[in-house]
Amino acid sequence: MPGLARSDDRVFVEVMRNINDVIQNPVFFLSFLGAPALSAVSAWQARGRPYRRWVWAGLAAYALAFLVTVAIDIPLNDDLARTADVGPARERFEDAWVGWNVVRAVFSTVAVGCLGRGLVLYGAYQHGPAESSPSGV
Repeated sequence: MPGLARSDDRVFVEVMRNINDVIQNPVFFLSFLGAPALSAVSAWQARGRPYRRWVWAGLAAYALAFLVTVAIDIPLNDDLARTADVGPARERFEDAWVGWNVVRAVFSTVAVGCLGRGLVLYGAYQHGPAESSPSGV
């Protein structure tokens, strides 16, 4: 985005419209919808386990990222696609989209961190407490 920010209004709007068009593909949708869906399955499977809070926190963070995308980013993209006058369109779009995209990235990063922590705790849970050596040391 910093490089694109140097472009004139017409180029900026055209590139963002192109990005918004090509991003709508099966690979993107699989990752976009798959991460929260698989996190939800993991959260369900983790119920009653000591690492469940990390998994639920990861799911909540993914849900917030999804909410930001659906409630803010997609409407901004749709508005940009419909607007003919590129100068005002960019002015309404750029700062809002960049700001909310950072929020979405933070939520996604928090989700990955929480799920990673949950995975580490799951591994420890699966292996149980360290066994004592035969000598008792």
